[in-house]
Amino acid sequence: MLEDIWIYLVLAVVVIGGGAVALFRGRGGKPRDLPPGSGASGGARSGTATLDTDTDTDGAAGPVAPPEADTDTTAQPTAVEPTEPEAPALEHPEPAAGRLVRLRERLARSGALGSTLLRLLSRGDISEADWEEIEETLLLADIGAGPTDELMQALRTRVKVLGTTDPERVRDILREELLTLVDPGMDRRLAASPVVGDDGEPHPATILMVGVNGTGKTTTVGKLARLLVAEDRDVLLGAADTFRAAAADQLATWGERVGVPVVRSDRDGADPAAVAFDAVKAGREAGVDVVLIDTAGRLQNKAGLMDELGKIKRVVARQAPVAEVLLVLDATTGQNGMRQAQVFADVVDVTGIVLTKLDGTAKGGIVVAVQRELGVPVKFVGLGEGPDDLAPFDPKGFVDALVA
Repeated sequence: MLEDIWIYLVLAVVVIGGGAVALFRGRGGKPRDLPPGSGASGGARSGTATLDTDTDTDGAAGPVAPPEADTDTTAQPTAVEPTEPEAPALEHPEPAAGRLVRLRERLARSGALGSTLLRLLSRGDISEADWEEIEETLLLADIGAGPTDELMQALRTRVKVLGTTDPERVRDILREELLTLVDPGMDRRLAASPVVGDDGEPHPATILMVGVNGTGKTTTVGKLARLLVAEDRDVLLGAADTFRAAAADQLATWGERVGVPVVRSDRDGADPAAVAFDAVKAGREAGVDVVLIDTAGRLQNKAGLMDELGKIKRVVARQAPVAEVLLVLDATTGQNGMRQAQVFADVVDVTGIVLTKLDGTAKGGIVVAVQRELGVPVKFVGLGEGPDDLAPFDPKGFVDALVA
């Protein structure tokens, strides 16, 4: 009996021991390898064991099968390239021809001069008092004393010789005499084509824009750039007005609208001559047709500032010949504008005049006076506030508008 009990105990030990060995060895009788990354070092674990989740049909734990490679290339995600923000569309300035169409109707608003003269000259018997009123009308229109005397003598002679009071005939006489004063024979073309310098190299046409604060000079530079772009010219702007904080930003805005680059200083109060020099140098390297340089609006009684304007011109001339110096005048300032014009002409040899605000508020006679005083032509007139309201001056259209 006791022997049977011992036999059962031995068999139980054998069975229990064999199961423990099987559990330790696992399937196939070999010890399991630890999963990669388990943190084991040598024979000790420092991490958490990873459990297998795959099972055989008999429920025994088995190794994890490697995932099958995905061979479906059609479902691969497509990389999205970053997109740059779209640049604003460039504006297309109106050609000069379209602006000239508007010249007469805009200038007709300042036709008080012509209407007054026609009314007086059309009287059957012009008295001396009428002639005095005609003279006063001409002087108030800012034509100037000298041109007024010439026009008075011509009108007196022709009206007396013809002895006519017919309004149409009188209008023709007035138109002819006014056109003579405006002088249609003056060369009003803008030097806007590249030239060959003394060094034999091509240079852009360099144009200095000068004038007193408040005349709309920087705005005029932007409008002139638009006009040149409309004529298929390559233009570069130089922001040499470094004393007015907003001037360079204002000019840059004008340039951006039509795709014209702007050379400017990175700080306020920089040397304007240096900025102008860099602008012309950049224009030469880029091969542009025209470089427009905006200068600070200077008071004519500030000798130091006027000397600096002369310096700008001298420094620019080292890079390229100065093709034009355009003086921007407010057409509403009358004889005060004349005094400004004289001082600027003495400093930088003005080659042309741009009259702003000649859109109905001006008296009109300043065109005659400034040309007679400086001996240079009015080349452009500002006809309004729009970006394309700058037009080449047309003497015949101007006179026709006055006597319309």
